[in-house]
Amino acid sequence: MQKKSVLIVGVGGQGTILTAKILVNGLIREGYDVKMSEVHGMSQRGGSVSTQVHFGEKVWSPVTGKGAADVLLAFEKMEAVRYANMLRPDGIAIINDFAMPSATIAAGLEEYPEGCVEAMQASFRTCVVDAAAIARDLGDSRCMNVVLFGAMTKVLELDEIDWEQVIRETVPPKTAERNCEAFRAGRDAV
Repeated sequence: MQKKSVLIVGVGGQGTILTAKILVNGLIREGYDVKMSEVHGMSQRGGSVSTQVHFGEKVWSPVTGKGAADVLLAFEKMEAVRYANMLRPDGIAIINDFAMPSATIAAGLEEYPEGCVEAMQASFRTCVVDAAAIARDLGDSRCMNVVLFGAMTKVLELDEIDWEQVIRETVPPKTAERNCEAFRAGRDAV
């Protein structure tokens, strides 16, 4: 069982921590040793949020350090660039083609940087998913995180886990079916 490290990043309120919890719950169920660390920053004010999940036969720490993450799952384009230094040179970035301007950008004090996705594509294997559009097509933009989760599980080739059951056990019951649809749509998008 090879060790893997996943870094999930986004902006407060996007569901990054719930996504990490779904991942951790499924990995534990499958028998992996799993460690998770989360950094909220100013998440309640739309600030950056990051979660590291490290798993394998035996892992000692959730934190892998710069240049060590196997997968970077970015819920927002600018966050992908912000955390690019954490990704291994041969790692893969899964990026939501979605911009969520910070407070200073929304106030007109700064401009949103152009070319975030292209910068990542120039340096890393990159999978771009328009999870916001997929979630809207499903009728609920709030399940964008589970669309991205579905894409990530396909990239990680974690097919032995019954992710839909894990999702049903992790999310509120009234959202379970919608989230399972989002999961399938995310896997289909890759």
